[in-house]
Amino acid sequence: MNKKVLFVVTSHTQLGNTGQKTGYYSGEVTHPLEEIEKAGYTVDFVSPLGGATEAYGINMNDPVDKKYWENADFKKKLAHTKKPSEVKAKDYVAIFYAGGHGTMWDFADNKALAQLAAQIYEQNGVVAAVCHGPAGLVNIKLSNDKYLVEGKKVSAFTNEEEQAVKLDKVVPFSLEDQLKERGALIEKSGMWQDKISVDNRLITGQNPQSAKSVGEAIVKELSTLQDGKK
Repeated sequence: MNKKVLFVVTSHTQLGNTGQKTGYYSGEVTHPLEEIEKAGYTVDFVSPLGGATEAYGINMNDPVDKKYWENADFKKKLAHTKKPSEVKAKDYVAIFYAGGHGTMWDFADNKALAQLAAQIYEQNGVVAAVCHGPAGLVNIKLSNDKYLVEGKKVSAFTNEEEQAVKLDKVVPFSLEDQLKERGALIEKSGMWQDKISVDNRLITGQNPQSAKSVGEAIVKELSTLQDGKK
């Protein structure tokens, strides 16, 4: 079985019209990454534009963040992400959309990434996302012309959490509402609580606190799929 997982990070760096910077949220990359690498998988990074990407929320008091941000190879990969056109779905057993507010501007309408995810899913792979990462799921259609999230349980950054960080008027759409519109069955817990949903090879987490759990769930799901092939 192929042992590669594709991580998607945002290329977008401007937080709407606030004048502030954004990007992907560091812990939503490093915490799942640690779980996936521990299980023996190789991870490649792709972004909508390819090339350099921006992280925010880096916490050098967090041992996992510290380990990765002191790793030259990790930093190099995120400075030289692949373009969607450089990636082949057949090489990956899973695709994971990392969160961060930047994703709200460049994930949903990226047709190349949506197509990659649909192909990975339809070759019996796993599609996963955390926090704002599910912005990448809203327009994924399968070959039966149905949305991937339709009728499936999904956890994502909630309207309440968006209001709490005072960005509900800054982001271009409500992630929770958009997923509901696509037929997703939204599952949520209280703000900043670790909450994940697993439904038929779709794994999603609500917020940064859920990032490690999403990584663990991806590993568990891949292990189950592997056992099923034996």
